[in-house]
Amino acid sequence: MNEKRYHLYCDESRHLQNDHSPVMAIGYVKVATDQHDRICAELKAIKLRHHTPVELKWSKVSASRLPLYTELIAYFFANPLWFRCILVKYKDRLDHTQFNNGSHDNFYYKLVYYLLRPNQERDCCYSVFLDIKDTRGREKLRKIREVFQHEHQGASPFEQFQHLPSHENPLFELTDLFIGAITYKALGYANKPGANPTKKAIISQLEQLSGYYLEEGTEPWEQKFNIFDHQPRRNTP
Repeated sequence: MNEKRYHLYCDESRHLQNDHSPVMAIGYVKVATDQHDRICAELKAIKLRHHTPVELKWSKVSASRLPLYTELIAYFFANPLWFRCILVKYKDRLDHTQFNNGSHDNFYYKLVYYLLRPNQERDCCYSVFLDIKDTRGREKLRKIREVFQHEHQGASPFEQFQHLPSHENPLFELTDLFIGAITYKALGYANKPGANPTKKAIISQLEQLSGYYLEEGTEPWEQKFNIFDHQPRRNTP
């Protein structure tokens, strides 16, 4: 029996405990392994046509590159690629003492677990690549691997967890662009006076092609562009 294999490229936005942001997101773009090289080559070709060899980041969105962003987003929706994200609102209300054994890291591991959990179809295997964020990355990978090995009694479908520099793969760039747009909209920045018009245009295109408002999440069964709107429980007196 042939196994289906996928690569998942994960990234995070505003995920640190003390970064003064009430919103955070973690997400991935998924591609079938046998389509990976072709799609990455085509994404790189799009960037070169727009004279952009450098890594794209939501934090560095520029008006001059709007045609590039538009083409990349259209490419995603027209090709066998999938996106999933967990959007955490009201991060400042998280009660780690009650729900996460007093640790923001434990909450992070839970998010990764629930982010990846839908990818457990029969006869499927996954390689998960995470953007290198901090010096504790190796410890985080070990913990995530342990969680899934325990869940599947030593037979996890997640065969590989590996850190990669984000500039090495254009699928990281798509993930960064998407979760950046989602957190920007969820924070209300798109509706404020002086909002970045290029970022607003990216958000508008994503909402038009996905059929969803980015800050509201999507239906749970949505496959192509899935946003799980996580609402942490309010602290009780």
